[in-house]
Amino acid sequence: MIHMDWKLLSSEYIYRDQWLNARKDKCLTPQGKIVDPYYVLEYNTWVNAVALTEDGQVVMIRQYRQGIGKTLLEIPGGTMDPEDVSPEVAMRRELLEETGYDFPELIYLGEVAANTASSNNYTKMFLAVGGRKVQEQQLDHNEEIEVVLMPLATLQQLILDNKIVHSLHVTCIMYALLHLQKMGMK
Repeated sequence: MIHMDWKLLSSEYIYRDQWLNARKDKCLTPQGKIVDPYYVLEYNTWVNAVALTEDGQVVMIRQYRQGIGKTLLEIPGGTMDPEDVSPEVAMRRELLEETGYDFPELIYLGEVAANTASSNNYTKMFLAVGGRKVQEQQLDHNEEIEVVLMPLATLQQLILDNKIVHSLHVTCIMYALLHLQKMGMK
């Protein structure tokens, strides 16, 4: 195998905030080329889950997404906070805050990277099962989220019809559907 890793020569932060850091790197390729500047966006780890209630309904959310300027149907998820000791803890918190549902079992489905060319973080994916509504939503000041329950077959059709557009959510849904099929639960 050819060695392809770049060497980081220098790095400078050009923007820092609670949710995003942007840095400008100077790199050296194995072939001796200098790449300057190379911009990298740093985010916290993200989490998301396909969430199933005790009676097998999928817990979805609808919310506005400024990035593409549309209200979207999505699965619950969010970012790990500094006090979250693990992705599972973060996912349980997000599920409770966004939906009011608690889930006795979280199954880890793996991790994916949103954009390996320019972002540094991963999304940890879960399948949450056995959910029960235990409280009202506890949303952040900028969140307005509608909880939507649907049969699993409806979610599958939404995927086939390209109605779920958030790529990280589609990926988690596909992993969850594969897991459910493998477990004979679908």
